[in-house]
Amino acid sequence: MAMPSFSEWKLGISPINWVNEDVLALGDHYTFEDLLNDFERLGFRATENCRKFPKDPAELKARLAERNIRLTSQWKGVLFSDRSRREEELAAYRRHVEFLREMGSEVVVTCELGGSITGDPRRPAGVKDVIPPTDEEWNAMVEGLEEAGRICREYGMKLVYHYHIGTIVEKPEEIDRLMATTHPELVHLLFDTGHAFYGGADPLAVLNKHADRIAYVHLKDVRQDVLERVRGEGIRFQDAVIQGVFTVPGDGAIDFAPILDRLFAVGYDSWMIIEAEQDPAVAEPNAYAEKAIAYLSGIASKAEQGGVAG
Repeated sequence: MAMPSFSEWKLGISPINWVNEDVLALGDHYTFEDLLNDFERLGFRATENCRKFPKDPAELKARLAERNIRLTSQWKGVLFSDRSRREEELAAYRRHVEFLREMGSEVVVTCELGGSITGDPRRPAGVKDVIPPTDEEWNAMVEGLEEAGRICREYGMKLVYHYHIGTIVEKPEEIDRLMATTHPELVHLLFDTGHAFYGGADPLAVLNKHADRIAYVHLKDVRQDVLERVRGEGIRFQDAVIQGVFTVPGDGAIDFAPILDRLFAVGYDSWMIIEAEQDPAVAEPNAYAEKAIAYLSGIASKAEQGGVAG
């Protein structure tokens, strides 16, 4: 289909632009009320969950509804690659799905943490890099993801896998392997432009190859100069975030016009979340959100006027 007008886009904003979930010092001073005030002023009608949000689902649902903002999803790290943890992992996953379903979400952002640089409690001390999975661990992960996908389907939802830097699915060949080895009706894809680029892929190529699996989108840009330095100096992911490797669309190296053109052409009509993990003391979140809105609306306007979007 043709690119719709900008007002028709299902465009949301991530709280991580204000409050980081991993580097806790970044944005810790922001309150839930601060975030809602900013989201409402900026005109966003969707967001993801955040450590600053109320934990009680009834309270959270009511507070978001007051601002006409919906919760699209929340990250869920899993350790499915470890078969000994399968039962407890799936039980925790079901509770997570039940919470998101109560909040009206349609997708469950999911990422395997086995072997990752953070989030794996079995990780040997002193090991800094991702620990590649054995074939057995990979197969166990696939089985766990498919079981989790069945749980999602019980609630009328979709599991969307988030390939992510610092995990065992970060490079283009790893994304391809995941898509090739998982059932397409049980494991869908979160298309994250920034993590694709950081992981060495052309985001448009990932989109073209796996368009039929994409059920959720993160729009994130990458600063090329920072990425080159990060790679050259072997800087770990969390430090790269602090140093500004990510930014909002229109402020980095990724050309979003052909990406958005292709997304709409293949019929994508779900949420796209602007996400840019930055230090808010350096990159003021409201200013950067406004920059992203201006850039993305410009792409829509050009397409509407008959310009070449990609």
